[in-house]
Amino acid sequence: MSPLAIGIGIVGLILGFGFSFIIQKILNNKVLNSAQSEADKIVQRAKSKSSKMEKDSKDKARQFEKKSRRNAEEDIKREKQKAKDLERTYTQKLDGLKKKEQSAEDRFQGQLKKIESKEKEIINREKRADNKVVELEEYKTQLKQKLESVGSYTQNQAKDELIRSMEEEAKADFSKTLVKLEEETKELSEKKAKRIVSLAVSRFAGEYASDKTSSLIQLPNEDMKGKVIGKEGRNIRAFETMCGVDLILDEVPDAVVISAFDPVRREVARRALEVMFEDGRIHPQMIEQSVKKVKKELFKSIREDGEKACDELALTGVHKDILDLIGSLRYRTSYTQNNYTHSIEVGMFAGMMAAEMGEDVKTARRAGLLHDIGKALDHSIEGSHAVIGADYAKTRGESEAVCHAIRSHHDDEKPNTVIAHLVSAADAISGARPGARKSTQANYYKRLEDLETIGNSFDGVMKTFAVQAGREVRVIVDSAKITDEHSVMLSKDIAKKITREMKFPGQIKVTVVRETKAVEHAR
Repeated sequence: MSPLAIGIGIVGLILGFGFSFIIQKILNNKVLNSAQSEADKIVQRAKSKSSKMEKDSKDKARQFEKKSRRNAEEDIKREKQKAKDLERTYTQKLDGLKKKEQSAEDRFQGQLKKIESKEKEIINREKRADNKVVELEEYKTQLKQKLESVGSYTQNQAKDELIRSMEEEAKADFSKTLVKLEEETKELSEKKAKRIVSLAVSRFAGEYASDKTSSLIQLPNEDMKGKVIGKEGRNIRAFETMCGVDLILDEVPDAVVISAFDPVRREVARRALEVMFEDGRIHPQMIEQSVKKVKKELFKSIREDGEKACDELALTGVHKDILDLIGSLRYRTSYTQNNYTHSIEVGMFAGMMAAEMGEDVKTARRAGLLHDIGKALDHSIEGSHAVIGADYAKTRGESEAVCHAIRSHHDDEKPNTVIAHLVSAADAISGARPGARKSTQANYYKRLEDLETIGNSFDGVMKTFAVQAGREVRVIVDSAKITDEHSVMLSKDIAKKITREMKFPGQIKVTVVRETKAVEHAR
């Protein structure tokens, strides 16, 4: 290619670039002007819109201000009206209080006038009483002078004689009144009491059985006695140690006697021996296994017996520890009466009597059933069985009414509720039923002797006889020393002393016998 063509090409390129630059600059200026114009329009529209919004805001503010002012004025009017209403109510109440105050003042003045009138009357009575005292003193002085002038009595002797005669007269009048009141009271109370007790006793038909402090088990064969004793007596020693009982093999032929004062231990020993007799093997290991097995079964049956007693009396909510104590009463006795059946009987009697009297039957049954649970507690606990039984029942959630009845059924606490009296009566009824209890011959003679000793300890008593197995005391008195009126007081004093110094089931009748004989010889 020639240099000319190259130069022309270069010049063409330079011109092309120049035209392109000029054209691009023109276009840029046009776009810039268009953008500036568009921006001015946007700014103008924004200013217009802002002005309009400002105007609308001012209008809304003025409307809100008017509305708020109107609402505030209405609220002020309402508050003023409430204040007026409150002021009117206060005024009305104040007027009412003033009227009440005036009425109270009037009543007070009336009462004050009455009191002043009473005071005047009392003063007048005191004056009359003082006058009477003066007259009485004058009369006494005259009487003393007459007595001293009539007889050889001095003033003190006449005074003592007068007092003694007045005392004798007062005692005689009191005894007559007391006899009359007692007869009327007995006539009414005995009818109702006999009706209630007879209904309770007639409705209950329970069995009783006498338990002892020993159990007898027949030996299967003669060889079994040697097995029980063991080599050099090791078996019998192990058995007695584990069970806490005494085994007697030579007292009854072909039998083993288990002796123990703790009936639960005696029952464990009896059951363990029966298990070993049935198995045929007797050695220390077998004894230990049998005793453990029997104890587990016995304690389970004790709980079941407690639940059975509660079911029989329709009682619920009894603590499991108390159930165990109730069940263990099956193996305890009082005067050979089984405590378990006795407790159920007392619950039945108390419930039936409570129903007749309109009292709470369930509370009476509960207290009757639990009244002797203290006998099932360990002997290491100090106190009477009534007190420790009540305290134990209280710790196991029993009500105060039940605990009070338990504590007071042997007068360790004075009964102050109807339920407590019913439990005491039911306990006496259950123990006094024919055949329910037995006592040793020595205790029987001792009780009769104590009854006669108490009767003979009173002045004017010639002889005392305990009859009807100690259910009645007949007191023969000297008619020269004891009058008919004094006989009533003497019977009461003897009965109180027996109650205070002796323990006995049921009741003891005290009969004072006074006889006057007039003897004369015809010559």
